[in-house]
Amino acid sequence: MGMQMDDDRPIFLQIAERIEDDILEGRLPEESQVPSTNQFASFYQINPATAAKGVNLLVDQGILYKKRGIGMFVADGAQSVLVEKRREQFYEQFIIRMVQEAQKLGISKAELSEMIHREEK
Repeated sequence: MGMQMDDDRPIFLQIAERIEDDILEGRLPEESQVPSTNQFASFYQINPATAAKGVNLLVDQGILYKKRGIGMFVADGAQSVLVEKRREQFYEQFIIRMVQEAQKLGISKAELSEMIHREEK
């Protein structure tokens, strides 16, 4: 099963995001071991160096940490750090754009709120 190239972002960023999703959704609990770089590489059929780049990005952010000779683990507190990061991204990527688009279309904040609360069809 190859990596689903669902966007133009580098694969290592997509790998990092998959790991983040697994932490956010509880599939990778804090202090649990993360699959090895080689496991990621074979699962997504990518170069191990690319997988390592994604994992190391999360190490740099304090989401994962290395236990010498054992492997990578999810850091304590990683989930709340990720929730905060993703909330900020959500605000920047969706809310700001939505409000700007609404202003262009003359949609008031009250109308916007009404749209958000409208039941899904």
